[in-house]
Amino acid sequence: MRRLSPTGRKALLTAHLVTSLGWLGADLGLLALGVAGLRGADPEVVYPAAALLVTWLFAPLSVAVWLVGVASALLTPWGLLRWRWVLVKFALTTVLLGLVLLLLTPRIRHLGALAGAADAHLRVDLVVPPAVSTTLLLVATVLSTWKPWGRLRAGARRPVPAGRAG
Repeated sequence: MRRLSPTGRKALLTAHLVTSLGWLGADLGLLALGVAGLRGADPEVVYPAAALLVTWLFAPLSVAVWLVGVASALLTPWGLLRWRWVLVKFALTTVLLGLVLLLLTPRIRHLGALAGAADAHLRVDLVVPPAVSTTLLLVATVLSTWKPWGRLRAGARRPVPAGRAG
């Protein structure tokens, strides 16, 4: 597959950072709304706001992060199946994306429609998933920063991307 120029790689990295930080920020926003809802904030405000946030920001950003991450892996020397940290990060992001789209988004939209009529179990759904998701996004950030472990398979040595030598 054709590789990107250094400028293209930097543009893709910038897009990945911006979308990832946006996803983390939206995650923390959902968590803050969930905690506010459990602590007695007006459910007629909190839960519809959470539904808007998950629909228009959280879910689209999670898709964007996944797409830009896959593009980054495929179009840069890192590859998708060369390094363990990339594969683990890809797996984490894929699982999170599936959970966001298949479980969290419909659940929070339902919570937003119920607003004040939501039971305690539904209200907790706006706290626990964002807390877990935030933790996993931070793990992905650590993997990107530290790049632990090694290659998936031994074989022909390929050049290490800039910034990783030494």
